[in-house]
Amino acid sequence: MAFAAVETSFMETRSTFFAEQDERDVPRKTLGELADIVTQFARTEGWLDRVRLRVDERWYEKLYEGPDHDVWAIAWMPGQSTGFHDHGESAGAFVVVTGVLEEHRPGDAPVDVLPGSVRAFGADYAHDVRNSSLAPAVSIHAYSPPLREMNEFELEDGELIPREQASERVAALDREWRAEIRKPVKRVDAVGIDHLLGAARARLRRLSPRDAYEAVDKTDAVLVDIRPEAQRANEGSIPGALVVERNVLEWRFDPLSSARLPVATDHDVEVIVFCSEGYTSSLAAAALQDLGLWRATDVVGGFHAWRAAGLPTRQL
Repeated sequence: MAFAAVETSFMETRSTFFAEQDERDVPRKTLGELADIVTQFARTEGWLDRVRLRVDERWYEKLYEGPDHDVWAIAWMPGQSTGFHDHGESAGAFVVVTGVLEEHRPGDAPVDVLPGSVRAFGADYAHDVRNSSLAPAVSIHAYSPPLREMNEFELEDGELIPREQASERVAALDREWRAEIRKPVKRVDAVGIDHLLGAARARLRRLSPRDAYEAVDKTDAVLVDIRPEAQRANEGSIPGALVVERNVLEWRFDPLSSARLPVATDHDVEVIVFCSEGYTSSLAAAALQDLGLWRATDVVGGFHAWRAAGLPTRQL
């Protein structure tokens, strides 16, 4: 879909969603209302196409501002962090759309914020939000009243000490994280495939066959068949799907690979993977996210579910 069309769709969706909100004369949103706003906004269309990944710093953009609240999108590469901060007089809420974030509070154990999870907080609430995983993450944030001030802190002996600039702290966190992931990993306990599959799917915004069909039809999404040749010959195929067998998938879609396909132009490419029944595809999509392809996902139920939904197929 052309950017102008995406922009138009996004603006129309945004206007419809917030029309009722703007008509209400409420100076401040409650935490419950803010949680509902980020949850519902994350489900709207158009805004995801605006997201960009930045290696040097977090990408963020204000998507909406009204009289009593604003909405932001933030993209996090592995290791990126806010540092400890509050939001002045603004209360807030955020939801993770894809990936996993970690919230840190002085004196508390870190909290993993998984896709679909919402964190809501009042004014003067201080925290540090990090992407400590190996894959990119995207989140939606809302503040009421609209965000005007952020106070930044250093954590010393369990206490937050105000500071003037966050850049040095964020850079230090980045360095610490990158140094940590370079250390050899000592495997203590083996994990089963069910655990690996569940962890992979927790990071994905999996698509139903119908949603995948519409995504390919209306956007630049790439539908990828990773089944082996014998399976495709036995079951059939999906017209227009790109065939890239599982054993070479990462090399074909890594934008930094010399063996990449022409369609693998950058890390913003939306890759929708499917296999026979939707198991191997989840692990494959997670592997693509590990390469930085943050929009990679898979089809629930795979080719069998696609065919059962009455969507186009053909026999080889």
